[in-house]
Amino acid sequence: MAGQGTPATALLVKRGVAHRTHPYRVSPDAPNYGALVAVALGVAPERVFKSLVTEVDGALTVAVVPVTGELDLKALAAAVGGKRAALADRTVAERATGYVRGGISPLGQRKRLPTVLDDSASDFPTIYVSAGRRGLQLELAAADLVALTDARTAPLQAR
Repeated sequence: MAGQGTPATALLVKRGVAHRTHPYRVSPDAPNYGALVAVALGVAPERVFKSLVTEVDGALTVAVVPVTGELDLKALAAAVGGKRAALADRTVAERATGYVRGGISPLGQRKRLPTVLDDSASDFPTIYVSAGRRGLQLELAAADLVALTDARTAPLQAR
C-alpha cells in the first residue's frame, strides 16, 4: 500500500519537490481522525493539516487547516473575496478532487481548485497533508505547497 503512488506524489516527483511519505494506520471512521493521525505519525498535531472542500459563493475552494482547529467559514470567504462559505457535499468534493474523504489532498486534484492555506503553516519547517489516500501523509515545506497549488495564506482557524 505505502509503495503505490498517487496523483499528489506523482506531481511532487515530476516537479522535483522535496517531500517524504509517511504511512499510518487509523480507522477512517474514528472520531478525531486527524488527531489520531498525528499520534500515529508521532508529530505535533498542529503540523498535520486537513484539506476541506468548501463552496464559497457557489465556487468550490479548498481550505487547508490544522487538524487541531476548526475552519472559520467567514474567514475563508473573506480570504477569497466571497461572502458565504459552507462545507461542500462529500460526493461533490470527491468527484471534483478525485480523492475519497479522509484522503483528499490539496495536490494532484482531478480539477485544480482554488486553495487557501492557514497561515499557521509557516510556523513549521514542514507540514503534513494527505498524500491522496487514506493511510498516507506527505511531509513538505509549506512554501512548496503554496507554490504548487497557487494557494493564498490567511488565518482560517476559528478563534
